[in-house]
Amino acid sequence: MRAKYSLSEALDNACSLCITKIAMKQARLIRRPVYIRGRKSLSGCKGLTTGRFCRFDLEGEKSTLHIGDRCEMGDMTHIVAYERVSIGDDVLIASKCFISDTNHGSYSSDKQSSPDTKPNDRALYTKPVVIGDRVWIGENAVILAGSKIGNGCIIGANSVVSGEFRDNTIIAGSPAKVIKEWDAAVNSWIRVK
Repeated sequence: MRAKYSLSEALDNACSLCITKIAMKQARLIRRPVYIRGRKSLSGCKGLTTGRFCRFDLEGEKSTLHIGDRCEMGDMTHIVAYERVSIGDDVLIASKCFISDTNHGSYSSDKQSSPDTKPNDRALYTKPVVIGDRVWIGENAVILAGSKIGNGCIIGANSVVSGEFRDNTIIAGSPAKVIKEWDAAVNSWIRVK
C-alpha cells in the first residue's frame, strides 16, 4: 500500500529525510520526532524507516539494540533494550508496539520482588529478546523479556507475547499462542488445534 501525502506531510518527510542523512546515514527515513536514549547502544539500521514518535530506551555503553536491514516501524513504537534486543532483517512493526528485555523486579525466580517496594525502586531484571527475519508485528502488540520469535512469524494485533515461537507461525492473543502454521507442502497456513 503506497500512501498519498499532503503537501505538508511531504515537506515534513523531506525535512526528516535530510536530518536522517546527516544523523543516521545508513537509515532510509527516520521521521521526527524520535527519542533515542543511549544512542551508542544502537547498531545496524541499514535501510530503517520509522514513523513519528518512536522511542528507544537503551543501556548506552554497549550494543543492546540491533535492528536488521530494511526494517519498518510504525508511529509510537517503543523499544527498551538494557541487555539485548535483536531484530532481524525485513521486519515490519505496526504502530504503538512495545518490545522490552527489561522488567521492574523479578516475579518468577528465587529472588522475587516485594509488592511493598515501589516499582521504580525494584531492581531491573533483563532477559534478551530475539525477533527473526521477515516477521510482521501487528498494531499494539507487546513483546516481553525473554521472547524468541522465529523467522517468518506473524504476531496478531493486541497480542502479548512471552516465550519462544518456532518459524513460520501466526501468533495471537493475550497471552499469545500459535494459532496457525505454514505448511510448505500445501503452500498454505493451517489452523493449529
